[in-house]
Amino acid sequence: MEPVPTDHVTAFRRFNRYFTRRIGVLDDHYLGQDRPLGEARLLFEIGDGASLRELRSRLGLDAGYLSRMAKALQAQGMVRLSAHPQDNRLRMIELTPAGRVEVAEQDRRAGRATAALLDGLDETQRAELTRAMATTRRLLRLAGITVGLVDGAAPDALACLDAYAAEIDERFPEGFDKDDLVRPREVSGDAGAFFVAYEERRPVGCGALRRLEPGVGEIRHVWVHPDARRLGLARRLLDALEQEAAARHLTVVRLDTHAALTEAQAMYRACGYKDIPAYEDNVYASHWFEKRLDG
Repeated sequence: MEPVPTDHVTAFRRFNRYFTRRIGVLDDHYLGQDRPLGEARLLFEIGDGASLRELRSRLGLDAGYLSRMAKALQAQGMVRLSAHPQDNRLRMIELTPAGRVEVAEQDRRAGRATAALLDGLDETQRAELTRAMATTRRLLRLAGITVGLVDGAAPDALACLDAYAAEIDERFPEGFDKDDLVRPREVSGDAGAFFVAYEERRPVGCGALRRLEPGVGEIRHVWVHPDARRLGLARRLLDALEQEAAARHLTVVRLDTHAALTEAQAMYRACGYKDIPAYEDNVYASHWFEKRLDG
């Protein structure tokens, strides 16, 4: 990737400083309550109960910092800590009645503060801001997703393939046989590559590359979890696969797709893939594509 221009970094940091000041992140009494934003957010995230491990992963918090916040909230009577009934290694946290009252009041105050802020805009401006925030959230989610190379037999790779197979089995009128998935050996080492996309340590997408013949590779099983769609992640996975193919001195990549996957066909064409005759016998394929990578 090209280096991020300095003016983009400066604009992003300027927005962060303005927004964090406006929502009271710097105040130890967030929303006028007797606690900082960190504790208030933790109370909100606990919801109907969660493990500290889950919260640590979801919020990206240091284990020690999370433990100190949990104990502080416990001392205030806001939460209860206990061992998981089936796994003593897991510490569970849940809201007390007082904690639920606190969260309800927090929600009321946050809604009132937000409405007061938006009151300075007319309806057209509020709609514009809402659209801009949706775009901002989508792009920040995409920026926070990492795409990495894993072994084709890695648990996350196999889990993604299982999810992919289950989904297309429902979408294809004829169903799908898992035996037609690529084998780990085909997408590992010199034979090929397997990429997994992670959002907050959770696998949310995958894509495979295998060598067909000298100079020619095939892209298989590009899949994105439903929760991570419409972010642009499929294109990012496709780009990673193409870069890996080029690094392996492959000058052409091919792929096929089912007639039911119209959105995939549109994406491949938009990314420079050209329709070609069938290059192999695949009972699920009705469209075949090719893209030259030289230059």
